Amino acid sequence: MSYRKFAYVYDELMEDMPYPDWIRFARTAWEQHGMPKSVAELGCGTGSITIPLVNSGFEVTGIDLSADMLSVARSKMEATSQGHRLYREGSVRWVQQDMRDWRVPEPVDSVISFCDCVNYLLESEDVIRTFERTYEMLKPGGTFLFDVHHPNTLIRYDQEQPFVLDERSVSYIWTCDLDQDRCEIEHHLSIFSRVEEGNKDTYRRFEEVHVQRAYDPDWMKLELSKAGFRDVKVYADFEWNEAGDSAERLFYVAVK
Repeated sequence: MSYRKFAYVYDELMEDMPYPDWIRFARTAWEQHGMPKSVAELGCGTGSITIPLVNSGFEVTGIDLSADMLSVARSKMEATSQGHRLYREGSVRWVQQDMRDWRVPEPVDSVISFCDCVNYLLESEDVIRTFERTYEMLKPGGTFLFDVHHPNTLIRYDQEQPFVLDERSVSYIWTCDLDQDRCEIEHHLSIFSRVEEGNKDTYRRFEEVHVQRAYDPDWMKLELSKAGFRDVKVYADFEWNEAGDSAERLFYVAVK
């Protein structure tokens, strides 16, 4: 799924997402396995994780399939970096690539992919390709950190729908269709974005369809090992606890 119009309201809709928790998780993993200098982020979106890492001194390559998301990320980086003493020219690159076939000129110290980006890979072969390419693009001893929805989370989405947001600047109606056999869910969003036209409030409506698939955690661990990763661990919900069926998000830490 390549975000288009959704990219320009994404940050407003996702303002409550726990971006600091993702960064905290990554830093804790790096403290255990080696603090990186160079980082690649797969599915960087609008840069809500990329930019804080850059401003903390990391060299980051933000990779995303959506040109619109990257455009928003560049604008945010320019606005954020003005007067920011830690920002260095060349410490961030934005690259439009498919995470299944991504490539950078030189291997990196760590690869991250948060906010359930891997769930957008809809075939097992796509997951395997991503794992293999990530292994190839990591330096020896490098870390691959990512999170996915637990399969039970998609079931809960289906049970708890519809979801509604009603704010002055943006609103949505969100429904879901679950294919239980594939553990694949189709999200349908009708989004209403406020546009100022004179003294009147005008709302433009657009539709988005996003499809995600969840995979068996044991299968994911096996495929990471088959790709060459060692010391593969799975944790639950931003904490360093073993993941069980009650987890909403599964966090994977794999070392090359």
